[in-house]
Amino acid sequence: MIINQITGSFKKYHWWICFIIYVNKFGIAWHQMAIIFLAPPVAYQCPENATCCKDPIYDTSTFKNTIVMEWNLICEKSWLKDLTQTLFQFGVLVGSLLFGMASDRYGRKKALIGSVVLEVFSGVIASFVPDYWSFTLIRMIVGFSLGGVMVVGFVIIMEFIGNEKRAVVSALYQVPFTLGHMSLAAFGYFLRDYKHYQLAISLANVYLLLYICLLPETPRWLLAKNKTDEAVKLLTYVAKINNMPTEDIQSKVEMYQLEHRTNAPKKGTTIDLFRTPNLRRNILVMSFLWFTCSYCFYGIAQYISQLTKDIFLNVTLSGFFCLLSCFISIPMMRYMKRRTVVVISNAICGISLLLLAGIPHSLFSVMLACIGDLFSFVVFIVVYLYCTEMFPTVVRNAALGISSMMARVGSMIAPFVVALRTYQKWATPVAFGVLPLIAAGLCFLLPETKNCELLTTIEEGEALGTPQRPPRPADGVQ
Repeated sequence: MIINQITGSFKKYHWWICFIIYVNKFGIAWHQMAIIFLAPPVAYQCPENATCCKDPIYDTSTFKNTIVMEWNLICEKSWLKDLTQTLFQFGVLVGSLLFGMASDRYGRKKALIGSVVLEVFSGVIASFVPDYWSFTLIRMIVGFSLGGVMVVGFVIIMEFIGNEKRAVVSALYQVPFTLGHMSLAAFGYFLRDYKHYQLAISLANVYLLLYICLLPETPRWLLAKNKTDEAVKLLTYVAKINNMPTEDIQSKVEMYQLEHRTNAPKKGTTIDLFRTPNLRRNILVMSFLWFTCSYCFYGIAQYISQLTKDIFLNVTLSGFFCLLSCFISIPMMRYMKRRTVVVISNAICGISLLLLAGIPHSLFSVMLACIGDLFSFVVFIVVYLYCTEMFPTVVRNAALGISSMMARVGSMIAPFVVALRTYQKWATPVAFGVLPLIAAGLCFLLPETKNCELLTTIEEGEALGTPQRPPRPADGVQ
């Protein structure tokens, strides 16, 4: 790609881009995992030892006020606390789609700045609203903004970074998320009122408003929109910082633009993913993989917080294990095939959760759940790269869009699955443990993509992994 020939694959400016994008993952973790401390399990008493009542006396020894206490989300209204998180994740789904389209039309920079501005202000407003439905609606808007931050931020990094560093960069991209997950325990520990807690995790993201001054547009988007002069100016600036040659950048870019217009492949549509049998099978299995890893990761993370009385330790351990998964995934992706990593990780996740169903709640059960969460997060990291490699350029965005949408559906269902523990303690881990085992089995239907050059046409995508087109090594791979 001409961009990396001019700027280098991964140099000083790329470190800077990674830094300013990585830091927004803290806020993503704080808001996505916020439900753990917004609606933690809480004990209460009713007059005459009744099970339900209008004016329960809540145990405030751990938390002074939660959304459960504030709006009495118990008994027949207990499902409302799960609905809050489901609608939040629905907002993420819609936001990822709309901000993704906006970034294609108006630019990555404008879309991401719009996302973070909305994230900061809607998060603050959520801490002041007086009733449940207003709170839930505002949190859905927060989720909508996070959908944009996640999708556009990742696209910016991928459009600046060279191919050979993308696997490592995409794994390390999740490190700030896991650190944010761990630090959430500190917010919850020092701020025991949900209003103060919500306000703090929102104000902690104010620094993202610096994007207005610091964030660049991506040269790839500028070239795609034929903004050649702006692209040349940006590429020259980046090349100087990276100590790369700046001669003839204008002519190189113009030559690339000319060749690109002449040889551009015919654009595909979402329907093309379902026209032919192999692509159809691949997108259906890949969608189920994304659904499963999101369903398990967000569900288990919330479930872990309820396993023992020390919710702060549970959340810290869960985040720490997810941090480990970021570093475990790097050698796994380097030395193992993509399909092998996904199969093994799903199998370990499923087995850990099924074992969890048969043991009493204790520190050991927390560790088992953390192992399940760890390998579920490994799948989350690897499956994005696997999907990118599996589908041709003309339908790659459509494949990623469908898969990402299914991931959000999984995260929307997860809170209600966590609630099954109120009926039978074994129900939740079994419900979470079965799907990863099914996903592991379905993975054997997928082709291997490691060290293969990226596909371009529908025909190449349909033939991937078949005798007609065995996987071809990428340039420089033996």
